[in-house]
Amino acid sequence: MIQSAIPADARLTLRPVAFVDTPVGLDGRTARIGNSMLWFQAYEAVAIHNGVRVFRDTIPVEHFPDWIAGLPDPLAERATMLVANIAAPRSALQLGERTIRLDLPQVMGILNLTPDSFSDGGKHVGDVQGAADSGFAMSVAGAALVDVGGESTRPGAEKVWEGDEITRVVPVIERLAASGVPVSIDTRKASVMEAALGAGATIVNDISALLHDPRSMDVVARASCPVILMHAPSTGDDPHANRSGYGDVATDVFDWLEARIAACEAAGIARAKIIVDPGLGFGKSLADNLALVNRLALFTGLGVPLLFGGSRKRLIGALSNEAPAAQRLGGSVALASRAVDLGAQMVRVHDVPETVQALHLWRGLRDAALVAP
Repeated sequence: MIQSAIPADARLTLRPVAFVDTPVGLDGRTARIGNSMLWFQAYEAVAIHNGVRVFRDTIPVEHFPDWIAGLPDPLAERATMLVANIAAPRSALQLGERTIRLDLPQVMGILNLTPDSFSDGGKHVGDVQGAADSGFAMSVAGAALVDVGGESTRPGAEKVWEGDEITRVVPVIERLAASGVPVSIDTRKASVMEAALGAGATIVNDISALLHDPRSMDVVARASCPVILMHAPSTGDDPHANRSGYGDVATDVFDWLEARIAACEAAGIARAKIIVDPGLGFGKSLADNLALVNRLALFTGLGVPLLFGGSRKRLIGALSNEAPAAQRLGGSVALASRAVDLGAQMVRVHDVPETVQALHLWRGLRDAALVAP
């Protein structure tokens, strides 16, 4: 099917492909993801109509304007918007007195204050200063911010009463924030968001994309703070529930996140304050997770910063003889490196020093490619 025959009401997505180390010597044949160090030579265009993929092709960057000219008007407008989104600079995060640049990939450290998280549950229960010290260590090791959570979201975890969750997170957040460490609060409850923001957190990280608690959207809009919208198939108590499955998982997640961005903007949350996370491992099979990683660059078409959370996830164990969570360092670093190769501005990890070291190497290789003869 040629592009002019694609139904005008089809859902069109564009994915940067054919990445190159440097644009030097390739004038007019590359495009750039935002203000990153990532250049590519082609777009993969996919059109889905009534749940069926009706078009898929790879179009070189140099021929893309002509390709758009052959599309029906609604699709041409959408393709032009997606190209602009991919190219849009990702604004720095201003978190109090700290500025986090997003032209280079950043690391978010995970600080769980729960007795039952899948990886490190119980490590900091009842030890406020010990938990804060772990957050300080992450910051010293190079984490741009520390993500503090007081409720496990592993499959089968029980919901935590908001009062208990506040008691777990607030004292630790107060200590970290008082020392200048940028903190995000990992919660889906509005009252916990309010308490954490009052204690010094500067970002809300919600696995339900502000859908679990009907007050969450208003809390974030009034606070005018950055928010991370993660995809999960259910916004109920079990975020892993997925009764219907996916058609095309990457496109389905893209469309869902695109709708959540629009809803947040309509509620008064500035687009510049929105970050997205495709929700690796949440209600997704091994095949779904691998597809999301392979097609991660698709989400750059949303035009907002992309957070990737693959640290110690189940897919690593599934591909490495069922290695337990504590023995998934190699796979975690590999996933983080792959994510930044495909456009992620931030990776959420348990193992901060190792991931920071890997990204230092990534930056060195990029720098060398740009100045190579």
